[in-house]
Amino acid sequence: MTVSPPRTRTPASAYVLGIDFGTSNSAMAWRSGQGLSEPLAVEGAATAMPTALFFNAEDHTTHFGRDAVAHYLAGTEGRLMRSLKSLLGSPLLLEKTEVNGQAVSFQDIIATYLAELKARAVGHTGAEPTRVVLGRPVHFVDDDPERDALAQRMLLDAAHTAGLRNVGFQLEPIAAAFDYERRVNRESVVLVADIGGGTSDFTVVRLGPERVAAAAHTGSDRSEDILATRGVHIGGTDFDQRLALSHTMPLLGFKHTGPDGREVPSAVFFDLATWHLIHWRYSAKAMREAHALRTNYTDQALHQRLMTVLQERLGHAMANSVEQAKIASSQSGAGAAIDLGCLARDLAVPLPPDALQFDLAPLLHRVVACGLECTQAAGLQPAQLDAVYLTGGSSALRPFQAALAQAFAGVPLVEGDLFGGVAAGLVYSA
Repeated sequence: MTVSPPRTRTPASAYVLGIDFGTSNSAMAWRSGQGLSEPLAVEGAATAMPTALFFNAEDHTTHFGRDAVAHYLAGTEGRLMRSLKSLLGSPLLLEKTEVNGQAVSFQDIIATYLAELKARAVGHTGAEPTRVVLGRPVHFVDDDPERDALAQRMLLDAAHTAGLRNVGFQLEPIAAAFDYERRVNRESVVLVADIGGGTSDFTVVRLGPERVAAAAHTGSDRSEDILATRGVHIGGTDFDQRLALSHTMPLLGFKHTGPDGREVPSAVFFDLATWHLIHWRYSAKAMREAHALRTNYTDQALHQRLMTVLQERLGHAMANSVEQAKIASSQSGAGAAIDLGCLARDLAVPLPPDALQFDLAPLLHRVVACGLECTQAAGLQPAQLDAVYLTGGSSALRPFQAALAQAFAGVPLVEGDLFGGVAAGLVYSA
């Protein structure tokens, strides 16, 4: 059910709305005139909410954010959609899927989510935004400029379908830099590391109060202060996938050797470990393919467990358990357990800190290498940076921060607003 927050402010006659539409979480901020950017409460008092929709098959309502995930985990009949941003630039985005008896494209599902964000913004401010700035990663798609441009056009089309007008784009790490700049009291050169759910983006930028004042006086777009940008298509959902393949998919037969001495075909496990591909495995054709894998198993109990996951549609619940264990293990530094009680009573898989570090090391190496490449492209050595500014939910992972601290030895790591910084900076970039 869609519930927008009550109007609590005098209607703003003219304001800019920043929308950070993320792979895992989304946030908004707004600014009227030359005032400060203000975060918008998008789900209760929270200023960020999961980029998730749940289409309730029991009463044909649509739920968003934490409410969507809660309905799914409670066993309500319906469909959960997450990580839809990952489909931008892909032909899959225009394909249609059945939602409550109707064929709907994934692009239209993104539009539905954006329309809900707009409704909540209007409910809070009392008016339509006069301008909207959407964040975008440095690369929607790595090493493919045509598909990257297509991804932005697809997102723009979804925004227009959602009723958003006068829409512009800004790179997410640059937006984060503009937010951080409000807290810098001297001229600085900063590497912004925006580690989100689907991408890791870096920007080297000159920041400081004098540059803010000069831009306000001249109307400069600040492009001369941006020394370099780089990005790689790796983020939190890739970390989740790696952990799932290492710790939960073997319980379903991943890497299991069959009677013929060969491993069970792995495509089904990769899909079940990837947020935005899970639902494809519930189609009749995919179910038949999974059932036919029975002859590839030596241990039939593993195949039966796989079929249970598919027949009872437990893929998202397992993925959620992996994500929560990742966060808990990182935060505590003492490890956590992946709770698979949805699959079998008292079933759990330990996720100790050393396993988190080991499993994520190859991906983290590529992310940190991207940050070093960005610094080099700016003509700098790491020691010449005044700070590395962290934003995006995945930047809080201890293994990532440890790898970054090693590569940028002696440079302060500054943790910003992990979920709201980009939205605030989008408003300032307008």
